[in-house]
Amino acid sequence: MNSRNDVRKSAADMTKRAAFIMMAAALLTVPVHGQHTPNDAPTVTAVPPNQQTSAATPQTEQEIVQELATMKKRIEQLELALKQHEASEQPTTVVHSAKASAPVGISPSSAITSSVPPEAQAALPETSPPAKPAKAEPFAFADWTWLNGNSRVKEPPFDTKFFTPEVQADVDYIIDLNHPKDDTIGGSSEVFRAYEVQLTQLGVGGDFHFDNVRGRLMTQFGMYSTTTPRNDASPARGQWQLADAYRYISEAYGGYHFNALHGINVDAGIFMSYIGLFSYYNADNWAYQPSYVSSNTPWFFNGVRVQIFPSEHLKIEPWFINGWQSYGRFNNRPGIGAQILWRPNGKFEILGNQYMLGEDTLGVPGRVRYHTDDSMEYKYYDHPENNFLSKAAFSLTGDMGCEHGGGVSCAGDSAKGPKQDFLGFMLYNRLWLHRNLYGFTLGGGKINNPGRYLVLLPPINGATAASGTPYFTQNPGDPYKAWDASATFDFMPSQYITFRWEFDHRAANVPYFSGRGGITPPGGNTGPPGSVVSGFTPDLVRDENRLNLAILVKF
Repeated sequence: MNSRNDVRKSAADMTKRAAFIMMAAALLTVPVHGQHTPNDAPTVTAVPPNQQTSAATPQTEQEIVQELATMKKRIEQLELALKQHEASEQPTTVVHSAKASAPVGISPSSAITSSVPPEAQAALPETSPPAKPAKAEPFAFADWTWLNGNSRVKEPPFDTKFFTPEVQADVDYIIDLNHPKDDTIGGSSEVFRAYEVQLTQLGVGGDFHFDNVRGRLMTQFGMYSTTTPRNDASPARGQWQLADAYRYISEAYGGYHFNALHGINVDAGIFMSYIGLFSYYNADNWAYQPSYVSSNTPWFFNGVRVQIFPSEHLKIEPWFINGWQSYGRFNNRPGIGAQILWRPNGKFEILGNQYMLGEDTLGVPGRVRYHTDDSMEYKYYDHPENNFLSKAAFSLTGDMGCEHGGGVSCAGDSAKGPKQDFLGFMLYNRLWLHRNLYGFTLGGGKINNPGRYLVLLPPINGATAASGTPYFTQNPGDPYKAWDASATFDFMPSQYITFRWEFDHRAANVPYFSGRGGITPPGGNTGPPGSVVSGFTPDLVRDENRLNLAILVKF
């Protein structure tokens, strides 16, 4: 008898909950295909709890089971109607008001099944509690492909849950109006040979991501695999040929993503610095030859970074690194620094990079470097539907830095050594034409770097950053002032390719660029790198004019 009363009590509870849902569904007026709408449903009267046993009409157990089955089917129909209405009225990330009527973390369907006997619950469809709205991904609120130094690929052509591949190709042909007879160009970290088709960079790799574990690999074959390690003096200290170990890698790191705030990434390995705004990969940039503020500052760091996203608009990224664009330490102290990136809306960016405490002059312990690099970018016009001017933006970058100790000073103190500092800026304006099919950029900049500690050493007689050369000294107090201007025209038939034509004028207050006689001895490199060769004098001039032609692929 008790078991029969329990079944009848469950049926009464089901009846009350069915009436509640049918009333809610009637208000929603959502039709169910092949069935009556909730407004057409018969009225069901709930029995008060204190009258459930006495008021129930005697029924057989078979009739009660049939009644439960009918009610179960009707409840499923009403549940489906509620879900369809929610999907049509609200985004998937918002909790509908009908769900909010249930206790927190409990959906209406789970509230209904809480009073159904276990054998009946097993027959009802499974539902999940409503998920909490996901936090917005950092910087996902806008399209950033317009930025200088940022990839303009809007969507990768191929992607999986585990790996997003990436391929890059940068091929150039340089016309140097100085016509150096050895075809060698100095003073640039992007352009190296004249009157030859050269592969500057071939990168194959991509991003790995699974179960919050992350990693990135990008190779560098071509000129970058020789020129980038050549500008790093740190491998000269100690053994194991670090330049050879890393020369075919531009990025290689592994890390973990923590689901805190709007995301926290911890990465270790070789990663891009983006000091100087321009990207190491020319396909990302508005110009092929960046000004000195960018070309003479680090492209990569070897160390550990922590990317903290307090909001979808802000990134704070501290670094612990071996040194200033170095595979190893120059002396006995690593460097530290940080980047702060703020994007308040889709047309404005402020980027700050700070570096300090590194002892980054080979063989001179105690000489400490400080540097601040700060940029802003602003998109002041955006009408992609226009056939003439579709978009316009500008970027402004300013850098300051200095070294002290080891015979130099930041302020030029006569007792501590000559002034050794860095001061520079660059400004670029970019126009997109004919619905972003074409691009046109004007820009340039200027630097003052007494002591020449950030000036790229010309490769005279094979000179490297570690060897130095008496033909172009980098002694404390040596003056160096330089300026440049460029005009760039791009044809971009696809987001994955750019055809680029660019004219550059570069100048310095001392002979620095390759002249007609070149910077290679007549018999080729002779003796140790950078050494004096009897009867040879490199042809260095104060001005350089060249035309850069390039095809840039990135997908």
